[in-house]
Amino acid sequence: MQASTVNLIWRAVALVCVALGLIGLAAPILPTVPFLIAAAWAGGKGWPQLERRLLEDPRFGLHIRRWRERGAVPRKAKIGASLMMITSASGVQLTPTPLWLRIAIPVCLLAVAIWLWRRPEPVEAG
Repeated sequence: MQASTVNLIWRAVALVCVALGLIGLAAPILPTVPFLIAAAWAGGKGWPQLERRLLEDPRFGLHIRRWRERGAVPRKAKIGASLMMITSASGVQLTPTPLWLRIAIPVCLLAVAIWLWRRPEPVEAG
């Protein structure tokens, strides 16, 4: 594949992630920062200016840098994500979903929650 095509693919991935992150600003069910982390990663592969802009962003840049440096996730984000996962796992139990999905979804969400809570928390400057 030509370098310009690969570059366009990375840019498209970055734009999709930014778009999903922006939707997450308005829809609390969709997280913003993970999509911006992914956008910065994809931008680093094919759009350095976007990556730099995301890293320098006054609202989200610090979260992206902390993730890159230590894989750190703030406690507030862990709590919010966990509450959303509990809500989702509970909600699926109230729908006419096949039994295997009513079991698999909570199990997968539990695995994600365990992984998330094992991530370090950022060291606050002060």
